[in-house]
Amino acid sequence: MFSESGRKLFAKPVAGLVHWLQKTGVTPNALTYTGFLLTVLTAILLAWGHFRLGALLLLVAAFFDMLDGALARLSEQSSTFGAFLDSTLDRYSESVTFLALALFYSHDSSTRTELVLVFVILIGSLMVSYTRARAEALNIECKAGMLQRPERIVLLLVGLLSGWMLPVLWIMAILTNVSALQRIYEVYWRTARRADAANKTPANKIVNSGDNRPAQS
Repeated sequence: MFSESGRKLFAKPVAGLVHWLQKTGVTPNALTYTGFLLTVLTAILLAWGHFRLGALLLLVAAFFDMLDGALARLSEQSSTFGAFLDSTLDRYSESVTFLALALFYSHDSSTRTELVLVFVILIGSLMVSYTRARAEALNIECKAGMLQRPERIVLLLVGLLSGWMLPVLWIMAILTNVSALQRIYEVYWRTARRADAANKTPANKIVNSGDNRPAQS
């Protein structure tokens, strides 16, 4: 959704900035750490109810998150640890952001609905990430899901800046978990097709050796 269109929209300005960053000697991991620290500061502001200021800082943090990968590709500094670090801090960033919202809503008994929705969103967003990671560990491509991290950030920014947090939280709570279910279905579909392909391959047919005993599990 927003992921592809966003990349196209910011491609040129990001490219120019990344070329400048490369000349300064800044590393992709330094940008990753900076973006995470900005997210922590954002969380502090959100916990105190400064939603609009927090949204602006979150936007800057998200921009750093966009820059680190682009710089890694341009400067040929892509690494296994860098990719691991980026994904891990993304999970921490999302967690501290929603924890901050939970702390804010926990102070008022009239916002219990918002508090529950925040926890549902957190569960859904973590499951969206986990399902992809687990699928890729099994060598299964898994990129389905209508509400990936860029979409979640955009929706959260809309809610924080507009003040329409309750409807935004409802949308996010539903769509994050729908996205996780989409990925579960995609893995099921791909594994089912893989199994069908294996069954149609002559080399995978079982040769009867005269021993019909079941294999031990």
